[in-house]
Amino acid sequence: MPRSQVLLSALADEAAFHLTAVEQFSALAALGLEYYSLRNIDVGKGVKNVMKLTLGEIQKIRHLEDEYGLNVASIASPIGKVKLVDKPDGTKNAFVPFKQYLAKDVARACELAHAFETKLIRGFSFYPPRDAAPEDHLEQAVDQIGRIAEACHRSDLTFGLEVEANLIGRTGQLLAEIHRRVNHPGLVLVFDAANLIVQGFSTAEVWKQWQAMKPGLGWVHVKDYKPVKAAARGKHVEEDALAHFVPADKGAGGHEKILADLGEMLPALTKKLARRGIPGVFVDLEPHVRGGGQFGGTSGPDGMGIALRGLCRVLDRAEVGYHLRDFDDLLAARGL
Repeated sequence: MPRSQVLLSALADEAAFHLTAVEQFSALAALGLEYYSLRNIDVGKGVKNVMKLTLGEIQKIRHLEDEYGLNVASIASPIGKVKLVDKPDGTKNAFVPFKQYLAKDVARACELAHAFETKLIRGFSFYPPRDAAPEDHLEQAVDQIGRIAEACHRSDLTFGLEVEANLIGRTGQLLAEIHRRVNHPGLVLVFDAANLIVQGFSTAEVWKQWQAMKPGLGWVHVKDYKPVKAAARGKHVEEDALAHFVPADKGAGGHEKILADLGEMLPALTKKLARRGIPGVFVDLEPHVRGGGQFGGTSGPDGMGIALRGLCRVLDRAEVGYHLRDFDDLLAARGL
């Protein structure tokens, strides 16, 4: 029998070709999901990142959430995807003075989390200069991430730091070291196997990085990737050129072993998160099966369905419980 349940969610914009709110919500509701993470959306005045939504657009999205029976799992913000150092390095990454960034961007992310009634903000660990060793800038990243975690904590929110190529926290070990040094209740880690495979790490190495991140784990992003030659490891990853994302049951990420291990953690981790007002342990689909890059990806409604079914097959084999909407939910929504 399945053990404790995870909460299934998805980056809603991945399920829509045109990114309209109705398209996103229709796809996720039809798939049986009850939670989504909010990143890019069109509420009638063009596609906007969540950080740029107006009050009127927020109100319209909230109304549509009620209509489609959806709740926000996390604000999928781009916080932390800026340079640590104001230095040209051949990338298009922006630099924003941190005092200004904290007062404007981080504060805005907190406002949005409250507006959408979620406790979670997803973010990142900042870009060092391209080709620089991340360890050389670790201290600055730790300081800035610690201040973000404190700002979120003061707002009764939790900041989730996702592992990703090219950032300071590009490996599980580096991200775990950031978490250890920050040592703040407002900070958790977000695991993503594909973001490691694209760097040339093997399935066995991904497992070791999962193990490193477990003490700080908050939730899991799910996408997978075909194996990459080890020669790519340690080099700058051209994220917009990545083209081999696959569902969780078809890649090199080792999701069955990882999710089975997550299942063992669920009772304790669920209780830990509940103390911060978080409803459970999210497994958040971000499949990229039609392609992805630095600031997003797409799967389409069919691709999201394929990815969700692949994830459910893995969860079933790992004996981890989950819930998709059924007829009883529909009756309850009708008040019957």
